[in-house]
Amino acid sequence: MGGLSHKPHHRVLYLSHGAGPMPLLGDDGHREMVDNLKTIAAKISKPSAIILISAHWEAAVPTITQAPNPPLLYDYYGFPKQAYEIQYPAPGKPDLAHKVSSVLSDKGIKSILDDNRGFDHGLFVPLKIMYPEANVPCIQVSLVKGLDPKTHIQMGAALASLEDDNLLVIGSGFSFHNMNAFLHRELPRWIG
Repeated sequence: MGGLSHKPHHRVLYLSHGAGPMPLLGDDGHREMVDNLKTIAAKISKPSAIILISAHWEAAVPTITQAPNPPLLYDYYGFPKQAYEIQYPAPGKPDLAHKVSSVLSDKGIKSILDDNRGFDHGLFVPLKIMYPEANVPCIQVSLVKGLDPKTHIQMGAALASLEDDNLLVIGSGFSFHNMNAFLHRELPRWIG
């Protein structure tokens, strides 16, 4: 007699975190984004843990934070002093980091566990808005240098095989990251 099979329930989101720490500094231009992040958090059940893939971290192979209490990495510059005083003491989840490494390995993807890297603003900006209590364990996973789509699709397939239930997988970034080009170059004549 066979038992019921249980497929783990994961939710996956892509979030634009806005311009650096500006959403956390009360910038009026980010008010709608902040309201949307709060609405999303209110509509979904609180996750057991968050796996966040940040556009601000590329490595030679997928790298996964595994510290139990990662520090924050203020990976931006030129902002007011309070941007470097933001706190978000969300715990890490070393056992989940090991599971992620294992499912990647099962799919033939080598990865590295990192004890030292902190959470960058791709994690702490949106999550401080969504889960201000910082009580959801988090791990962060890097992108792979070169940004080969096939590699990242394979990584996504591996993450989908995780057995943990009620995980929230977030891709966090901004729709455009070359801000220097965005702010200082002329648009091609065919635009607009």
